[in-house]
This record gives sequence, C-alpha cells and structure tokens, in this order.
Amino acid sequence: MHRRLAWFLIPFALGLTLFLAPSPAQASGFVLQAQQKPPFEDEIERFEAEDARVKPPLHPVVFVGSSSIRRWSTLSSDFPHPTSLNRGFGGSEISDSVRYAKRIVTKYQPKMIVFFAGTNDLESGKSVQTVFDDFRQFVKVVREDCPSTPIIYISITPAPSRWKNLDKVEETNRLIKDYCRSNAHLRYLDVFKSFLTKDGGPRPELFVSDQLHLKPAGYAIWVRALGPLLPKD
Repeated sequence: MHRRLAWFLIPFALGLTLFLAPSPAQASGFVLQAQQKPPFEDEIERFEAEDARVKPPLHPVVFVGSSSIRRWSTLSSDFPHPTSLNRGFGGSEISDSVRYAKRIVTKYQPKMIVFFAGTNDLESGKSVQTVFDDFRQFVKVVREDCPSTPIIYISITPAPSRWKNLDKVEETNRLIKDYCRSNAHLRYLDVFKSFLTKDGGPRPELFVSDQLHLKPAGYAIWVRALGPLLPKD
C-alpha cells in the first residue's frame, strides 16, 4: 500500500517542481539582476577608457565630486598650471566618491585634491551625520595611497532650489570645517557666504535656470577662492 502511494506521488512532485521552477525568461532576469553594475560605473569606465586613449598628466590637481565639478567647463583654462584633471560625475554623493576614489583619484598620485559633494546627499534624505561620516571615509580611503596629499573641500553651496535644506547644509559645513581644522593636509574652503546676499538670502543670479548648478559668475567665486591655495608648479 505504501509503495503504491509513493509511485502515485512521484508524478505529482515532479509537476510541482516544474510549476515552481522559474521560466527561462525569469532565470535570465535573475542573472541580469545579479550582474547589474553599481551606480555610476559607466561614468567611471569612461574615465578609464579616456586614460587608456590619452595618457593622463603626471601629478595633476584632481577635481572630484558631483555635477558642479563635472559641469566646470572652463576648469582647465581656469587652472592650467599645474594641470587640472576633472573627475566629477553628475548626481553623485560623497559615498560614490568613496567607492571610486582609487580608480579616479589616488591612481594619479595627485599634487592636490579639490572635492565638492554633499548637496545631493542631503537632498536624498541622508542625515548630516551620515554625510560627515562619508566625508571622513573619503579622506581615509585617499590617505591609504596619498598620506600627505592636500585635500580641499569646497563648502556646500546654498542653492536656491534646495533652500529647504539650508540648516542641514550649514551644519554639514560646520562639521567638515572643524574636522579639516583638526587634521593635517585638509583645508575647508568657505565660500558659503559668497553665495548669499547681505541679508542672508539666496543669490539666484549665480545659478543657471535649475537654480542648482553654477553660472560662470558662480564658478568665478570658486576660482578666486581656490587660486591662492593651488600649487604653483
């Protein structure tokens, strides 16, 4: 009796297995999902392809961070000596620069690193403490390969389109400023007030239509502040 029941259940079990097994399309979806690239991998690969085509300069000043760095179209002419290398990638957060630091920053053995990021982080909902911790992690990763390379952090701008985050921007800037003051080879570039009116309001004339990214007049503020700090040869 038990043997007959067992033989009866075998086809049922096989059918159930086939029913529950993923279809070929589903299985391929699982593979694609498993092989999905991390955020901004395509942009980083483009930088690497560019380096393969044209040998990068020796010991440049590397500018890295989010879209305000990426969109700095006059960077090379603003700071031609020593050579400037733009490695900004739009939409990125500080944690993204941590992930790719060894591929787009430290491998060049830069004379100096200029870093601007953080506004996307706060806009995405990250806490001030998380943004600050991510910055410290960026410094830590850089220091593994470049223990004494100066790092300049450009303060987060009070962009009109993200005015609601103003308190968080100020607090993040304060934490990073204090950290830079207490650590060797770190410099906090405080241009925050230059982007405010005398009454403490926003200056929309410094930003393009999205009221987030800089016009040439906004970059001019950065250039004037950075110029005296960059290496001379």
